[in-house]
Amino acid sequence: MTEQLVYTSSPVFEIDGEDRGELARDVVHLEVAEGTDGLKTLMARFVAIGPNGGEQEALLYLDGQVIDFGKQLRLSIGPPNNQRYIFDGYISALEVSFEEGDEPEVCVHAEDRLMDLRMTRRARSYEEMSDADIAGEIAAEHGLNAQVDADGPTYDRIQQWNMSDLAFLRERARLIQAEVWVDGDDLFFKTRDRRHGTEITLLRGTDIITVQACADLAHQRTAVRVSGYDAQQREVIDEEAGDDAIQAEVSQGRSGPSVLQSAFGERISRRVREVALNSNEAAEWARAEMLRRSRRFITVNGVTRGTPDMIVGSLLDLQHMGTPFNGSDYYVTHVCHSYDLAQGHRTTFCAERATLGSYS
Repeated sequence: MTEQLVYTSSPVFEIDGEDRGELARDVVHLEVAEGTDGLKTLMARFVAIGPNGGEQEALLYLDGQVIDFGKQLRLSIGPPNNQRYIFDGYISALEVSFEEGDEPEVCVHAEDRLMDLRMTRRARSYEEMSDADIAGEIAAEHGLNAQVDADGPTYDRIQQWNMSDLAFLRERARLIQAEVWVDGDDLFFKTRDRRHGTEITLLRGTDIITVQACADLAHQRTAVRVSGYDAQQREVIDEEAGDDAIQAEVSQGRSGPSVLQSAFGERISRRVREVALNSNEAAEWARAEMLRRSRRFITVNGVTRGTPDMIVGSLLDLQHMGTPFNGSDYYVTHVCHSYDLAQGHRTTFCAERATLGSYS
C-alpha cells in the first residue's frame, strides 16, 4: 500500500449529528484550543454570503437553520481515511462582521461540556472528602460520568465560596497537580502519571515548522516546604519535598533541581499561599508544588504541519533538536489546531519535560 505524500487536510463539521458540507466549503479560519486545566474551545469564521437555495445571493448562517445557540458541533480533521475528532461541544456565541470591499463573515464560538461547570456558581461546603471525591460529586451534579484517579488528603471541611464549579475544580486540581478535562459524557480528574495520551515522534525540519526550546533554572528549587499548625495535635507542621519527587517520574537525564544544586547550590522555596491544617496535607501540597516546578524545567513551543493526533497529554519524541533537548517524554500541556485557506491545517503546541539530556 502506498502512502499519500501530499494531501489536503480539510475540516469536517457535524451539527446535531448531521454532516454539513457547506460549512467546510465556506470556512476561512478556525481554531480549536485546550490546556491542562480543561475547557476546550472552538472559534470558526465562515463566508456569510452565497446562493441560498436559489439564484440570488443572500446572507447565510443567520437564520438559525444550520447554526444556532445550543446546537452540538463536532469537528474532525486529518488526512483522508484517518480523520480524528478534535472538538465536541455546543455553540455559545455568534458574530457577524461587515467590512467594505470584503465578503461578510459569520464567526461561531463553541465550548465543550465544561461550559456547564463554568456557568454554575455557588457557595457550599464539602466535609470529609478528598479532592477526587469532590470531583466525582461535581461530575454527578452535571450529569457526567466521573473518571477520577488522583491521590491526595481527605479534608475535614472544604468551602467553595462564590466560585464556579469549573474554577473550584481547577483550584482543587492545582493543589495536587491533577488535570481536568471532558470527553463526551465523561469528566476526568486525574494526575498526570495516570493520563494516557497519544505518543508522537516529530522531526524538526520535516514535521515541525518552527520550534523554541528553553531550559530555565529561574523557577527551579532544590526543595519545597509547606508549614502550618495542627490545632488538634497542638504541634507545628513543617513538611518538605525534594528532588526525589521528580526522580520517581524520570528514567534518565539531569533534573532541574539537580542542575540547580550543581550550578548554584541549595535553593529552597516555602509555599505560603495555602495553610495546611495537618502534616498529610502539607506533605501532599509540597510534593505537588515540587512536581509543578520540576516538570517545567524544559519548555517547548512549536508549530507542526498539522498533527490531528496531538492532544493535551500526548507524549512527544522530538528529534534533530540538539543533544540537550533531543528525545522523548515531552508532555503536551496546550494544543491549538488551526485551519485557514492559506496554510491549511497547523498545530501549535506547548510541551514540557523535567530533564535535560547529557552533553556527552
